[in-house]
Amino acid sequence: MAEKTPGLPSWANVSSKRRAHIERVADVVRDWADRLGTSKRERSRWLSAVYYHDAIKDASNAELRKLVPTERYIAALKHGPAAAVLAERFGEYDEGILDAVRYHSIGYAHWDMAGKILYMADYLEPGRKFRSEWREELRDYVVADPDSALFEVARARMKWLVESGWPIPRETLGFWNSIVKGD
Repeated sequence: MAEKTPGLPSWANVSSKRRAHIERVADVVRDWADRLGTSKRERSRWLSAVYYHDAIKDASNAELRKLVPTERYIAALKHGPAAAVLAERFGEYDEGILDAVRYHSIGYAHWDMAGKILYMADYLEPGRKFRSEWREELRDYVVADPDSALFEVARARMKWLVESGWPIPRETLGFWNSIVKGD
């Protein structure tokens, strides 16, 4: 039986700019999967998470609230949980993929490799304009030492969160603590 080739789901609501971002993230993940010698099945899982992660980011706040009615997530962070709801509704049953999508913006202590890869690729994709050289070096470092690269990405994101003055979600704190403790 052939592996399904991941792509944008039928329920996606993305602009051309968002689609380009998703494709850049997918290109990074494909490169890492090839260079790490990842199995076809695991590569497919990683790419499924990539194509789901921002698939509904361009939906209206009203649509996102229908999918994720809780006030627990600020509007800018509802797209991950909303995409996980739709992915599950349309037949995705892999909890690792769903957790990767649900928490890709904030981190999650209980991720498998799909979540960690998505978290890093989303942040390090080459279309982002900040710290370009550092991010390029870190993209290569992921292949040499994924755990250390994950720590560096999480540290940069935590620093930004603290400096922004935003509240830090409990999942983010749990993720950070799990990385620091080496869980």
